[in-house]
Amino acid sequence: MPRGVTNVVVRDDAYRPRVRLITVGGQVVELHIRRSKRVQGSRMVVHYGLPPELVVRPRASEAEIAAAVAHHLPWLERRLAESVEAKLGLERLRLTEEQGRREAHARISLLVQSEAAALGVRHTRITVRGQRSRWGSCSASGALSFNWRLVLAPHDVLDYVVVHEVCHLVEHNHGQRFWRLVERRRPGYRDSKRWLDAHGWELLAYRPPLELAA
Repeated sequence: MPRGVTNVVVRDDAYRPRVRLITVGGQVVELHIRRSKRVQGSRMVVHYGLPPELVVRPRASEAEIAAAVAHHLPWLERRLAESVEAKLGLERLRLTEEQGRREAHARISLLVQSEAAALGVRHTRITVRGQRSRWGSCSASGALSFNWRLVLAPHDVLDYVVVHEVCHLVEHNHGQRFWRLVERRRPGYRDSKRWLDAHGWELLAYRPPLELAA
């Protein structure tokens, strides 16, 4: 077994990611294992405030997973050693997931309708989800999906993500024409993108209460 890898499966069911315990820099770390058709080999993902995640191909064997962990271990140790301080104070919030999803759907729906009308495009549906790493997506059929935790961000950041995905109804890639369209619709989008790059991990790390306190 590769050094630094502890083959302990903590959880493995159809609804939650598989979890292993590994040793990183002398510390035991919970590592989530996720299978995805989007990867051919493997990749390690770190979002501060959340357990690191190893993404592997759907049919990756246990030996392949262990080898991938060992391969990414030096990089993971460097990333986890970086000190990042939370600044948004989200731990003080009492917003439940139900409230967040409801508010997100209401705000996002209005923005989608307005922006789609301005661009002369149509969407098929809007879904609000709890993605662990993505803020939004646009399918080939015109279905839009957004992360409900965007309601924790400033309005211009949520607005940017919505505009970004609606622009994909016109340009289905991230080429120059796409970014020119985004800039035409929101000239200051880079500031919102930088904010999300810097603070997005805090939004993803927010753990809502199950229900409102009495």
